[in-house]
Amino acid sequence: MSKLILILAVQILLLTTTFASARDRGDFARTMNPKRLHMKEKLTHLRVYWHDIVSGRNPSAILIHPHVKKYSSTSFGSITMIDNALTSDVSINSTLVGQAQGFYAGASQHEVSFLMAMNFAFKTGKYNGSTITILGRNTIFSEVRTMSVFGGSGIFRFARGYVELRTKWFNQKSGDATVEYNCFVLHY
Repeated sequence: MSKLILILAVQILLLTTTFASARDRGDFARTMNPKRLHMKEKLTHLRVYWHDIVSGRNPSAILIHPHVKKYSSTSFGSITMIDNALTSDVSINSTLVGQAQGFYAGASQHEVSFLMAMNFAFKTGKYNGSTITILGRNTIFSEVRTMSVFGGSGIFRFARGYVELRTKWFNQKSGDATVEYNCFVLHY
């Protein structure tokens, strides 16, 4: 009888260990059919104006790796953190619709080209509290540039798409600029 109890105890222990290890194998995720979400994909076009203010007493862009400029004419290696206004029109005094928060970094030794990573955090209307995430290469002296939209939150869940950039105003002396962003965003 004690042998039988010992055998049963060992089998229960083995079964418990087997089930515990099944849970530890990564059975925390499952593949789902996206149609189960019952959401229809939409395409939204947003046109905003990005104001990069590097001059004055209250800049929206701060160079955090400043020693690079004296060594490179292309700003290679520079890093600038931004909290730039997004407005509904070219004028910085037009309606504020959100903030562009992130950074740009000098990424080329041979031309002025930045790696940009930022969130457009919207603050008005039905987009209030929603974001899109933008990443890409910005050759700032090209007439038209494109970057990727590869994520978002709020209304822009599952976002993907692209943005087209066009510089509308640039002050060579101060370095301040206004750039039009046409955002084409697929989302649910």
